[in-house]
Amino acid sequence: MAMNTGGRLVAGSHNRNEFVLINADEIGRIKAVHELSGQICQICGDEVEIINEEPFVACNECAFPVCRTCYEYERKEGSQACPQCKTRYKRIKGFARVEGDEDEDGSVYGGLSGSATTSGHDSSQGIDIPLLTYGEEYAEIAHNQSAIIVPLFASNVNGVHSNPPGTAAPPVHPRPMAPEKDLAVYGYGSVAWKDRMEEWRRRQNEKLQVVQHQGANGDDFDGGNFGADLPMMDEGRQPLSRKLPIASSRINPYRMVIILRLAVLGLFFHYRILHPVPGAYGLWMTSVICEIWFATSWILDQFPKWYPIERETYLDRLSLRYEKEGKPSELADVDVFVSTVDPMKEPPLITANTVLSILASDYPVDKVSCYMSDDGAAMLTFEALSETSEFARKWVPFSKKFNIEPRAPEWYFCQKIDYLKNKVHPSFVRERRAMKREYEEFKVRINRLVAMAEKVPEEGWTMQDGTPWPGNNVQDHPGMIQVFLGHEGVCDIEGNELPRLVYVSREKRPGFEHHKKAGAMNSLIRVSAVLSNAPYLLNVDCDHYINNSKALREAMCFLMDPTSGKKVCYVQFPQRFDGIDHHDRYSNRNVVFFDINMKGLDGLQGPIYVGTGCVFRRQALYGFDAPTKKKAPSKTCNCWPKWCCLCCGARKSKKGKAKRDKKSKHKEASKQVHALETIEEEINISQDKLEKKFGQSPVFVASTLGMPNSISSTSLLKEAIHVISCGYEDKTEWGKEVGWIYGSVTEDILTGFKMHCHGWRSVYCMPKRPAFKGSAPINLSDRLHQVLRWALGSVEIFLSKHCPIWYGYGGGLKWLERFSYINSVVYPWTSIPLLVYCTLPAICLLTGKFIVPEISNYAGIIFIALFITIAVTGILEMQWGGVGIDDWWRNEQFWVIGGVSSHFFALFQGLLKVLAGVSTNFTVTSKGGDEDGGFAELYLFKWTSLLIPPTTLLIINIVGVVVGVADAVNNGYDSWGPLFGRLFFAIWVIMHLYPFLKGLMGKQEGVPTVIIIWSILLSSILTLVWVRINPFVSRDGPVLEICGLNCDD
Repeated sequence: MAMNTGGRLVAGSHNRNEFVLINADEIGRIKAVHELSGQICQICGDEVEIINEEPFVACNECAFPVCRTCYEYERKEGSQACPQCKTRYKRIKGFARVEGDEDEDGSVYGGLSGSATTSGHDSSQGIDIPLLTYGEEYAEIAHNQSAIIVPLFASNVNGVHSNPPGTAAPPVHPRPMAPEKDLAVYGYGSVAWKDRMEEWRRRQNEKLQVVQHQGANGDDFDGGNFGADLPMMDEGRQPLSRKLPIASSRINPYRMVIILRLAVLGLFFHYRILHPVPGAYGLWMTSVICEIWFATSWILDQFPKWYPIERETYLDRLSLRYEKEGKPSELADVDVFVSTVDPMKEPPLITANTVLSILASDYPVDKVSCYMSDDGAAMLTFEALSETSEFARKWVPFSKKFNIEPRAPEWYFCQKIDYLKNKVHPSFVRERRAMKREYEEFKVRINRLVAMAEKVPEEGWTMQDGTPWPGNNVQDHPGMIQVFLGHEGVCDIEGNELPRLVYVSREKRPGFEHHKKAGAMNSLIRVSAVLSNAPYLLNVDCDHYINNSKALREAMCFLMDPTSGKKVCYVQFPQRFDGIDHHDRYSNRNVVFFDINMKGLDGLQGPIYVGTGCVFRRQALYGFDAPTKKKAPSKTCNCWPKWCCLCCGARKSKKGKAKRDKKSKHKEASKQVHALETIEEEINISQDKLEKKFGQSPVFVASTLGMPNSISSTSLLKEAIHVISCGYEDKTEWGKEVGWIYGSVTEDILTGFKMHCHGWRSVYCMPKRPAFKGSAPINLSDRLHQVLRWALGSVEIFLSKHCPIWYGYGGGLKWLERFSYINSVVYPWTSIPLLVYCTLPAICLLTGKFIVPEISNYAGIIFIALFITIAVTGILEMQWGGVGIDDWWRNEQFWVIGGVSSHFFALFQGLLKVLAGVSTNFTVTSKGGDEDGGFAELYLFKWTSLLIPPTTLLIINIVGVVVGVADAVNNGYDSWGPLFGRLFFAIWVIMHLYPFLKGLMGKQEGVPTVIIIWSILLSSILTLVWVRINPFVSRDGPVLEICGLNCDD
């Protein structure tokens, strides 16, 4: 429903019975008018098409009035015969052939009463016509029950077209009927038939597209314009997307190497367990435990990549199917959610660019609604969004007129490319310069707002009309809604309609749990359902702008595909980032995960939800199960050998048949009598259940069922304020089974996991031009804090009832998909064995011991085979995933850096939070570009305790290398052989920590002194304690051996 709030803010609290519409104008109403005309189809009740000023005729024997849709349905999935005269339908030219058409001499030419040829079939043959249930069998209808009857009007001469003069009228064969039964029982005219027919028509409208076909010379079929309505036989009826499996020449060797690596691992552990180190039993046992954990973690990570696939979309087919020439677009509506909290850490200019890219996307403007969630109730965000809405009136028509990419002005004007390429419009240069100046003035206004917001007045902020800002108290304020764009009277500078832009700040009160981002997203689900109720939702972070203006169309190729889109709960796009150095020292791009792991999951049940750049199906977020295929009919005597039926089930079948006949008669007798009562009871029961599930808002509950609301706009605004009140979710299933799931700071993993448990599948879409781009953390400290938050969420899930190890069995979750979810919540626990394993090299070098005994030839072959299989697995993954070796190696390095720092701290924070109730607030990652240029802050370290463990590991391993080499130099040539294994072990750790080391060495003046002091102190304490305790050396004292020289002589 379009809403006109006069450009004013709506604020209120449902619990306090407050509702304020500040200086609002009258709210208009929109009325819909539906007109029908034409001859009525006697099957579905729809009008019969008019072709060449003549009605469409399906049957050339009796001219029984049937529309084109019912005719095609009957030929494809029904009896292929006329309901009145039982004559088999002839194929009308332009329709697809079906089984049996090959026996005909020709096709009817045109489907018109004046040009129809007489059928040569003898209609007196006994044709067994099954019940029309569009290919599905219903248990309550007997298999021999007649479905097609002669309607009452068929006997009337006026209801049948006359035959041409001189042609004998063919005999009419009525169907046998039991006079004591209602006619509706047989199929046509019944409520069940109409419902099935409407469902089939809806499916056909999704599958078919009628377009205009014109010949090279302008000739149409039969000399007329019948070809304009021919169903598309090529592009319009083709799938909107397709899977592209990885070439067998790449994937088969990859799978073979995985199996070989498993075999080598078995031999490796067989050797390691059966060959302990006599002088260092503790070192040996510790290393074996760590290696077993690493192997288990590798299995959980590896096997979900067994079936990697890629996908390809066809945007032209989407347009042919849903955007008919001369008709309104039939593409589905999309509600876009943008979330922000703190404008000081998430700059308003970045958020404004995200909003502008959404408003300018290549999608029908009347089908896009953008909802901005301000969870910090900051007036700076509100004012910046107001400025953004004004600038959008100029930016949106400019970007669409010249088809520019990307449509975020900050990134469009700063890209270093030839912006004149493929531009032919004579005014492009002039308008681009003018638009760039407009944007620079817009940036100045935003910067002015930011500067003003740095100093908050003592009395709080005041709006332009003198009204106090309702969100002055961040933790105690009413809900706020304002529609900036999308209401009457607000158009762009060219007079065109703009997408809807709505500001939302949910109510917050002390004593209520607000659930951070997940709670804000659930508030957006409800308020968008009340205002626009689009069937699909796009969720983006405030710093993730739309880089590809056709991103929404890419998602619709999967969600709106009539054949494969019904079970798709969301379409996930990969994350791509701007402002990252060429070498990507801290693996900000995370290419291995997005280009390898996610492709592997897409071949199973779909990728996991990563928190942004994802288009959802609204019904899936409501906690509904995925649509399931009806079970095939149970096996009967027709599908088993006769001797089996005679031996096993003869007596049972007779009794069972008698019982079924009795039950079916009882059902048929009482079905129509109790139909209305049953429907009323079910509606009342379901209404109560829905209110307990979704909350006490009748408007929202009605929207979950797809029912249009007919209330006034003022009441609609009150309902919108109601659904974002702080107590609305009490005693409901929000956050438990509905919407974004609560219980973890990484609500994205939980939300996607619950959907997959309900039987849905997801899709991974990787268009050639990245759909979304965002801002990555600038320095290592922010990056580690980001990884800390992700790992903390995984620990919370692991310690909750939703842990994939024990949750969701019996649902629709596939086993390999479960492996992936288990790996996503178990990986923080790897930090303990990883931290211990990275300490072992230094211990070995300081003590002269090692984790393996003297290596034999057999052991050497096993170790070499293991290293080779590890390397080959990585190489083949890079090959089919399209990942460079630099990205793969940076990912391996940061896995170690993050594992020994962020994951380790997250593990203890999660244990404290879950077991002891000590809550820790995560730090919002700073968003912003590299304004100074040259990546000035790339190696700038901010103080954080996360930097201590990797620095400590670096120092003790470097000290161990120095001590080991010095010892070898002092002891001579024989000591160099055993040293190589220990040196290789230590260098392996140092190489993985090299980005961290380079940051320390490259920006020494920026390293906090406390980090160096703490690291040296911890290293010294560890070394002294080791020398004092040394648990891996025998406590019986030094081992004395008899010298070979006789000293007495």
